[in-house]
Amino acid sequence: MSIGGIIILAIVALILLLIIASNGIKIVRPWQKGLIERLGKYQRTAGSGLTIIIPFWEKMIKVDMREQVVDVPPQAVITKDNVAVNVDAVVYYEVTDPVKVTYNVADFYIAATKLAQTNLRNLIGDLALDESLTSREVINTKLRQILDDATDKWGTKVTRVELQRIEPPTDVTDAMHRQMKAERDRRAMILEAEGHKQSAILKAEGEAEAIKKVADANKYEKLTVAKGEGEAIQTVFKAIHDGNPTNDLIAIKYLEALQKIADGKATKVFLPYEASGILSSVAGIGEILKEKTAPGKTTSEKKGRS
Repeated sequence: MSIGGIIILAIVALILLLIIASNGIKIVRPWQKGLIERLGKYQRTAGSGLTIIIPFWEKMIKVDMREQVVDVPPQAVITKDNVAVNVDAVVYYEVTDPVKVTYNVADFYIAATKLAQTNLRNLIGDLALDESLTSREVINTKLRQILDDATDKWGTKVTRVELQRIEPPTDVTDAMHRQMKAERDRRAMILEAEGHKQSAILKAEGEAEAIKKVADANKYEKLTVAKGEGEAIQTVFKAIHDGNPTNDLIAIKYLEALQKIADGKATKVFLPYEASGILSSVAGIGEILKEKTAPGKTTSEKKGRS
């Protein structure tokens, strides 16, 4: 054999060795599992790192173990009160058994999508429109539980489910907007009426309290004045009795009172019936004064004569 033939043979052998090496040396990433089949039959599961298999006899299938998402496409769903709404969702799952997810289901993505759509129709169909719009968390929890139970035999775990939207028809949306506006207007009117009511009640209570305070003040004033007048009368009465007044003093006080009465603007003055008795006392006082002054004059006269 010539040297050229030997070189060609060496090159072919090197190429064959490279092909065999490339088919026999496999690298598994940290988030992967490697399923090794020998002549179409499952043999073992390889972890991350370098794995050597028998070329042309064995084959490796790599399975991604990271959490993944299934986007459930929008679909029309009829609610319990016969309203058609468009609903879509997303499903998050992770592989727990690479063998089951590879051999128990042909296409997990399509299977999970169809399963989610079917159960989503069932759940929304059992709820009225208002309930479906306000019960997203309840729907998410129920759908996750159903999908998790159903996909357990496929070696996966559904971690969470999220409804992206529940969209009613345009006419229903407009009607809901009008309903919400009317409800807000009703609540505003009720609150306004309640405010006027409370204001009127507080105003009436305030006026009643003010009237009560004024009445109590007037009562206290009258009681105080009456008490003061009573004490003054008692004091005067006691002073009069303690002083033992004579008819002369009473007559002088009576004249002083008549003087004040005469100083008024009235053109007529009515004297009480007892005035005659008082006047007689006045006359008596005059006589007494004359008698007291007469001896004085006599004495003076006597002194002048002497």
